[in-house]
Amino acid sequence: MDKEDLKLTSAEIGTLWGQYVNGTAVDMINKYMFSIIEDEKIKTLFEDAINTFAKQKKQVAMFIESEGFPVPIGFTDSDLNKGTKRLFSDIFCLHYLHVITLHGLLGHMTSLSASVRKDLRSFYDSCDNDGKKMYHQTIELLLEKGHFQRDPYFYPEATPEFITGQQFLDGYFGDKRPLAATEIISLSFNLKKKVLEKTLSIGFGQVAQSKEVRNFLESSQKTSDNQIQALSNILKKDNLPVPMSWESEVTTSQDSPFSDKLMMYQIGFLLQTAQAYHGTGLASAMRTDLAVTYEKIILKNLMVTKEWFNIMTQFKWLEEPPLAPNRKNLSKDK
Repeated sequence: MDKEDLKLTSAEIGTLWGQYVNGTAVDMINKYMFSIIEDEKIKTLFEDAINTFAKQKKQVAMFIESEGFPVPIGFTDSDLNKGTKRLFSDIFCLHYLHVITLHGLLGHMTSLSASVRKDLRSFYDSCDNDGKKMYHQTIELLLEKGHFQRDPYFYPEATPEFITGQQFLDGYFGDKRPLAATEIISLSFNLKKKVLEKTLSIGFGQVAQSKEVRNFLESSQKTSDNQIQALSNILKKDNLPVPMSWESEVTTSQDSPFSDKLMMYQIGFLLQTAQAYHGTGLASAMRTDLAVTYEKIILKNLMVTKEWFNIMTQFKWLEEPPLAPNRKNLSKDK
């Protein structure tokens, strides 16, 4: 069947809308970082990221327009303040690009799984290939510069073992077992993203113009720090290393390179995507103390996200995605 015979579904329009808005937010931050980076190798990666998204952005806009939907406003150069002082180090910029690339890879695969039309599937395939290339490049450069912290190592057991009783689940009473490799995956993944979230909250909080935004970012920073400590303590009790912090990669600048709207959106994006990773961690947790920790983090993040939503709507910063037709209102208008 030709693509003209298949209209884009609500799920396909939704993924395109999200790709556009999220992509333009990251693109603005990438452009600022590109302007301040001094290391040529890091700068080249950011140039590639900016050029790659420019092509993707045009294609996404074409898909949306072809179905008669308005292209989202997203974020533009008006959300950048040019000529401002450096806020982040080159190394933090590289860490940012690496973590955001991970988010992009997961986002592209989610979008692909929701797509039926062949041209859209081909587009997300190409996005995935671009993302995988950037993923490899950011890891190689972080390793080269000695700034990539690998996950904990295990010593192999002599033979496979089987779970023999309920004590495997116990995390509060008796002798709790060491963490399983399947549990450490999510712990490390969530910690790395929490470290990014905290570091951005610190930097953004220094430069935000609105008092409401500054207060929110301070609260977000404290929440991230508490959650980092909670997850780190679980690793430390098994004498396992925790991911390094990046707070020292934020300068003392109070000169804002971004609009408050862009900074709030970026933190909100990280909060919302983190919930999926926390849910994965909860699903893989077989020790009761670990499961309870994830439950507390998820509930707290829901409260912080509600506060974020209130500020975004107060300032009219939250763009509305396409909505399903309101059949009740349509029938009343007749």
